Amino acid sequence: MYFLIVFLVLIVFILDNFDATKLSKCFLFWKTIRNFADEIFSKTTIMETKQTYSFDEAFQATLAYFGGDELAARVWVNKYAMKDSFGNIYEKSPEQMHWRIANEIARIENKYKNPLTAQEVFDLLDHFRYIIPAGSPMTGIGNSYQVASLSNCFVIGLDGDADSYGAIMRVDEEQVQLMKRRGGVGHDLTHIRPKGSPVNNSALTSTGLVPFMERYSNSTREVAQDGRRGALMLSVSIKHPDSEAFIDAKMEEGKVTGANVSVKITDEFMQAVVEDKTYVQQFPTNSSEPSVTKEISAKELWEKDCT
Repeated sequence: MYFLIVFLVLIVFILDNFDATKLSKCFLFWKTIRNFADEIFSKTTIMETKQTYSFDEAFQATLAYFGGDELAARVWVNKYAMKDSFGNIYEKSPEQMHWRIANEIARIENKYKNPLTAQEVFDLLDHFRYIIPAGSPMTGIGNSYQVASLSNCFVIGLDGDADSYGAIMRVDEEQVQLMKRRGGVGHDLTHIRPKGSPVNNSALTSTGLVPFMERYSNSTREVAQDGRRGALMLSVSIKHPDSEAFIDAKMEEGKVTGANVSVKITDEFMQAVVEDKTYVQQFPTNSSEPSVTKEISAKELWEKDCT
């Protein structure tokens, strides 16, 4: 590579008739390229020569670190030890992980006044004594082998009218993009029109929110995260006319297997449960002029929700 750079510089010299100013600029350019190449070669060498460990080596070292706790050792090696996409393990114990995190934080700290040293950061992390990072930061900080989120969980959604197919697909795309980078995702389905609502396409009426529960659930199951599936939480307001179908879908075996579900309860609903009164569901749930209304037994729905 150096030979090619020198050759190109010489060609420039000849074409420019050895102009002194341009000669100086060429030497500066060559030096910049050489430093860049040195950095790339250095990183490549480090990546190629970085020590790897077998699962058993990492497990035994981590077992000793956790004082014989086999579950803690196995979970750490499987989920948090730094690995590449070929399964090579680059950390033998949480001590090395904590040094990786400490060195990366210290690198950022050095850009500001009164920076913490890597040793100071490590002392806070060591043996999970004062700071216990979440899973994604433990995996992602200072990790040059993976593109990973440094946050565990995300709440997503779109503003405005978000129950069109286009909007639903955009949320699905955002969900899988976050999940493939190790993020857990939660989003609400209250904005989706209930089953039977009129729509301006050949279907004429909406299928309701249950098919989209299944879609988001299947997307979650399809996204692999180093041997673990994605994490998804779906929610809906109890005031939504499809909230009972939402509950039924989760209870039906094999239907929504890639998501946890949560029903958002209101004081108004709970008062109806206590008094054993009917409760009016509507869509939109916060509208003074809803397009859909539905009366249900609050107590019966509450009992179903609790089973």
